[in-house]
Amino acid sequence: MADKMSVEAIADAMFNIVKEYAGKKRYKSTDLTKEILATYGDKVDKADCKAAIRTLMDSGRCVYGYAGGSFIALPGIEGAAK
Repeated sequence: MADKMSVEAIADAMFNIVKEYAGKKRYKSTDLTKEILATYGDKVDKADCKAAIRTLMDSGRCVYGYAGGSFIALPGIEGAAK
């Protein structure tokens, strides 16, 4: 089995995905987890992805947005006037 990624590394990868698609696509936590699992395969598991999402929320790097369902967003970006 390949070396496992740390929760912090998974959180960084998730943050980069959310940042790249900010304003273009809204990621639900399950969609973000699926993307990470598809990208990194056996280096990650669902429990670590859940912990990584919690890390992003607790650190303030990402927030939950609510518009037709909950999604993960950058703070102050989604819904902001352009």
